Amino acid sequence: MKLTILDPKNPRQAFPPLNAALIEPDGLLAAGGCLSPTRLINAYQSGIFPWFNPDEPILWWSPNPRLILKPEDIKVSRSLAKTIRKQRFTLTVDTAFAAVLEACAAPRDYAMGTWITDDMMQAYNQLHRIGTAHSAEAWLNDELVGGLYGVAIGKVFFGESMFHTQTDASKVVFVELVKQLGKWGYELIDCQVHSEHLVSLGAYEVSRETFIEELSQYRHSSPNPEAWTLL
Repeated sequence: MKLTILDPKNPRQAFPPLNAALIEPDGLLAAGGCLSPTRLINAYQSGIFPWFNPDEPILWWSPNPRLILKPEDIKVSRSLAKTIRKQRFTLTVDTAFAAVLEACAAPRDYAMGTWITDDMMQAYNQLHRIGTAHSAEAWLNDELVGGLYGVAIGKVFFGESMFHTQTDASKVVFVELVKQLGKWGYELIDCQVHSEHLVSLGAYEVSRETFIEELSQYRHSSPNPEAWTLL
């Protein structure tokens, strides 16, 4: 099957149908285009996200199956619950988006390089400025020690990446944000692809078709107007 090449000068160009995505590599749907807010928001609303290495063109994905989490399904181990009760970390939202993004882009001990390129950082910082991308942060003694960022559209939160420099910091901020998302009226969290770490916290796989059905149900709804205030 031939891969669709998107026009970088036409951010409103429609994506191909999701059933045109490749089986191998799983979910690869299109290449090229741009990272403008119009293109990115259209992608997320369609169940598509960008992921590519620095030496590659922009690649667009809609994998099958899809990893999701419902706020009410969050699982917290006894040890993590104990850590949360200690309130070791101060938690905030949208306080240090650029710093969280930069920390997520930093090299990891277990990986070579990063997929969060300078272009990606510029694109998501722009999404944050227009109120579509958000971050949650964990602080220890006024130092940023963990966090995550993602995109919020309707009652759906699309998680992108997380980081930590202190044990359990990213887990704590993830769990507490998920609980808060539920209180704000969010119905669906997109975790994209399988991760043992996220599965241990309650995420599970569904078919692409099921994910799109859920996404279609919630993407045009409005969460609580107080969403993305302090945790």
